Amino acid sequence: MPLNRRTFLGASAAAGAGVAIAGGSAAPAAADGHGHGHGHGRPPKRYSFTVMGTTDLHGNVFNWDYFTDKEFDDKAHNDVGLAKISTLVDQVRREKGRRNTLLIDAGDTIQGTQLSYYYAKVDPITARRGPVHPMAQAMNAIGYDAAALGNHEFNYGIPVLRKFEEQCDFPLLGANALDAKSLRPAFAPYVIKRMRTPHGRDVKVAILGLTNPGIAIWDKANVGGKMVFPGLEEQAAKFVPRLRSMGADVVIVSAHSGSSGTSSYGDQLPYVENAAGLVAEQVPGIDAILVGHAHQEIPEYFVENKRTGKKVVLSEPLKWGQRLTLFDFDLVWEKGRWVVEKAGSRVLNSNTVEEDPKITGLLADEHEKVVAYVNQVIGTSTAAMTTAEAAWKDEPIIDLINVVQAETVKAALAGGEYAALPVLSQASCFSRTAQIPAGDVTIKDAAGLYPFENTLEARLLTGAQLRDYLEFSARYYVQTPVGAPVDTAKLTNADNTPDYNYDAVSGLTYEIDIAKPNGSRIVNLAFEGKPVDPAAQFVLAVNNYRASGGGNFPHVAGAKQLWANSEEIRNTIIAWVQAKGSVDGAQFASVDWRLTREGTPVF
Repeated sequence: MPLNRRTFLGASAAAGAGVAIAGGSAAPAAADGHGHGHGHGRPPKRYSFTVMGTTDLHGNVFNWDYFTDKEFDDKAHNDVGLAKISTLVDQVRREKGRRNTLLIDAGDTIQGTQLSYYYAKVDPITARRGPVHPMAQAMNAIGYDAAALGNHEFNYGIPVLRKFEEQCDFPLLGANALDAKSLRPAFAPYVIKRMRTPHGRDVKVAILGLTNPGIAIWDKANVGGKMVFPGLEEQAAKFVPRLRSMGADVVIVSAHSGSSGTSSYGDQLPYVENAAGLVAEQVPGIDAILVGHAHQEIPEYFVENKRTGKKVVLSEPLKWGQRLTLFDFDLVWEKGRWVVEKAGSRVLNSNTVEEDPKITGLLADEHEKVVAYVNQVIGTSTAAMTTAEAAWKDEPIIDLINVVQAETVKAALAGGEYAALPVLSQASCFSRTAQIPAGDVTIKDAAGLYPFENTLEARLLTGAQLRDYLEFSARYYVQTPVGAPVDTAKLTNADNTPDYNYDAVSGLTYEIDIAKPNGSRIVNLAFEGKPVDPAAQFVLAVNNYRASGGGNFPHVAGAKQLWANSEEIRNTIIAWVQAKGSVDGAQFASVDWRLTREGTPVF
């Protein structure tokens, strides 16, 4: 039963829709012989149950990569998608008894694949008589009990999120997503589930949902003035005691927030981005936290609560449905209530099972529609372009990203205070296998150039700051003395810097002297043929990951934001190719930077 959009979920009967009763008999619990003060020599009453968790599904239902138009694969041979998760969930339910399990998610559900994009933008779920979102269909069929809101839930605007919420048979939880005016939760903060035990005493399990404060920055265009997102710790401190006073025997937090205690947005917000560990440490009364957002695999991690000394178990299953977390709880009946005696967690790998035909069959039509959509021809290219050498040469295919970004920002700033400033653009070689073929260009060709969900911003930087930025980026290259052979297989990724954390900046010209040490590699930095004035102002078209501190590049996170939007850059590239009809590198490609040693080009 869908939740009313303003339902403030309370306990049991008072909560109305959304509080399911997980009833039925359970497997008899084994006695372990501990007396626990029960007297009469009778073994204590025991009950065990399991909470399964996913996170950062990012629109993945099928084990399919819509950008390559083939089955998903990576170096570790991971598989993705809810169809695989469904098979794992069925196995766990068979083993434990369905009534002794719950299934929750920690957010970032409706964005990330062309499947989820299609139903937000191309055939939107918000249309009158619009379709049901594939993620809602799949999660309803699998039988989720609750899901926390992720930051990417807000990417397509609040109306799309509200429609998705309406289509789900389970509540979307966000105790720290507040209405900007009333400061009351804009979504259900929590849900309480009842587990029926063989002892005639139900276990009340509270699930508290927390989302990421960074939404206020990353999706300002969609949430500004409408919602505010206070810190996870302060909201957990409000709700956990309330849940305990309402009789919750077990409190589980589903948090769309990593465990590291760090933030990628510098000091732009007073709240920590990756706060799950801090919540465990600072807020008494929590038994387990399902962690999301960081795209890391954490099978089991214990954090000691500073006030009670009690250990809280945290687990983060790998993104896109690659893993399923299992939290196992052993309870004992003590002094008239259920007490958690033991809690632990582990993860299951979805590459060990086949896709559930129930899920693939349910969404076969949607999948076929989207496959046809990504193979749609949107234009032509005069020549083939590839990223094969883009990690060490200024290639036209990266110039394509930069020209689209720079033109988009120029158009956005036109007529305003900053319209006269030069617009530069940063881009990375995200994939060394991306290509635009000669001849027909499809949506998947254009989208494959930008596999991440980044959006575009404009930041104000000085010439001096840009030099620092480029110096930081140039750390990517291994120092190679004059005369030494240059092996491209060993030239890049110095200090384990990933390709996506090396930026090429267009609109300036410069050389990177790889014979020099870090910090003094940028040579002949010029704008329009003249040395860059350290005090001159420039606009940098930059992705939101970089602008919010991702990669830890200097100056950009603290720089004045002149403009931002919530359209994914890859979809801006698709629209640009569609509008032009033809991609001609001769019109936009230019060699703005090159690797040198003492003035001699390396390539």
